[in-house]
Amino acid sequence: MTAQVGQRSRLAAVDNLKVLLVAWVIGGHALLGYSAVGGWPYDEVNEVTFAPRVEAVLAAVLGPSGLFLMGTFYLLSGLFTPGSLARKGRGRFVRERLVRLGIPWVVSALLVWPLSLWVAYRAAGRDVSPWWVFTHRDPLLDSGSLWFVLILLLFSLACAVVWRPAWVSPVLTTRYLVLVTAGVAVTTFVVRLWAPARSGQVGDLHIWWWPQLLAMFWVGVVGARTGLAGSIPERMWRLCRVVAFVAIASVPVTAIAAGVSNLSGQSGPFLGGWRWQALLLAVVESVLVVGGSIWLLGLAQRRLTAGGPFAGALARSAFAAFVLQGPVLVLLAVAARPVPLPAEVKAFAVALAGVAVSFGVGRLVTAHTRLGRFF
Repeated sequence: MTAQVGQRSRLAAVDNLKVLLVAWVIGGHALLGYSAVGGWPYDEVNEVTFAPRVEAVLAAVLGPSGLFLMGTFYLLSGLFTPGSLARKGRGRFVRERLVRLGIPWVVSALLVWPLSLWVAYRAAGRDVSPWWVFTHRDPLLDSGSLWFVLILLLFSLACAVVWRPAWVSPVLTTRYLVLVTAGVAVTTFVVRLWAPARSGQVGDLHIWWWPQLLAMFWVGVVGARTGLAGSIPERMWRLCRVVAFVAIASVPVTAIAAGVSNLSGQSGPFLGGWRWQALLLAVVESVLVVGGSIWLLGLAQRRLTAGGPFAGALARSAFAAFVLQGPVLVLLAVAARPVPLPAEVKAFAVALAGVAVSFGVGRLVTAHTRLGRFF
C-alpha cells in the first residue's frame, strides 16, 4: 500500500507540474501579445502596448522563465518515452504519436491558426483573406504554439528508430549534467550562427532552440533509467536550485551591465552571430534550462504531490488546453480590443481568462467528445 501511495504522489507531482507549466505558457503568451519586444503573433496587430518601464520590469521578473520552461516540457516527455516504447512496442508507439501530436499540428497549421490570425487582422482593420494569411505570413506553415508538438513528434519518432529494449544509457549524475550544459552552450551558439534566435523556418521549427530541447529530451530518456520522474537526489536538486537562482538573477544584471535599456531595439546582438552577446545568452540559457528544469521537477516532487479529482481533471485537460490556447487567446484579445483600457490591465485580464477558458474548454473536449482521444 505504501508503494502504491508513493507512486500516486510521484505521478501527481509530474501532473501538477505539467498543469502549472501549461498555465504559465498560456499566461506568458497573452502578456507577450501586448509587448513591444513581441513573441506572440497578436503583437502584430495589438492596439496598446506596455509602458517601457513596465515591460522592463516584466522582462526582468518573468523573462528568465521563457528561457527554460519549454526545456522542462521536453524533460518530462523524455522521462516517459522509454517506458512507453517498452509497453507499446515501436509500431504502436509511432502510430499513437502520429495521431496525438501529428494531427493537432496539421489541423492548426492548415486551418485553425490561419483562421485565428485572420480574425485578428480583420479586427485590426486589415482587409485580408484567410488564404492570404496562410500564404503570406512568415514562416510558412506556422501553427502557433503547436510548433512544440511538431518538434516533440520528430524527437519521438527518432527515439523510436534508435531505441532498443537492451539499450544501456549513461547514469544521470551531477557531472553528466555539467557536461550536458557545456554541450548545449556550444551547440546553441553554433546553431545560431546560421539560425538566430526568433528566426523563422518553414513549420516554425524553432531550430535555434533545438540544442536545449533535444538535450533535455535526452536527459529525460537517461533519467528514466534511474527513476528521475519519481525522485531527484537531494544533493543534485539543491545544487540545481542554487544554479537556477543564480542564473535567473544574472539575467537582469547582465542586461543592465550590457547597456540594454530597450528590449525591442537592442536585443539583436544577443540573438545570434559571431558576437560575445550571443555567446553569453547561449551560456545563460544552457545553465538555466538544465539547472532550472531539474530544479522545477524536484520542487514538484517535494511540494506539488496533492492529488484529488480536481487536480486529476486539470492534468487530463492540460494538453488540450495547450493545443487550444492559440485561438482562445486571439479571440479573447479581439473581444477586449474595443475596451478602452491600458495594456497593463488588458494583458493580465486576457492572461487569466485565457488560462481559465483553455482549461475549461479542454476539459469539455477531453471528457465529453470523441476528440478526447487525441488528447
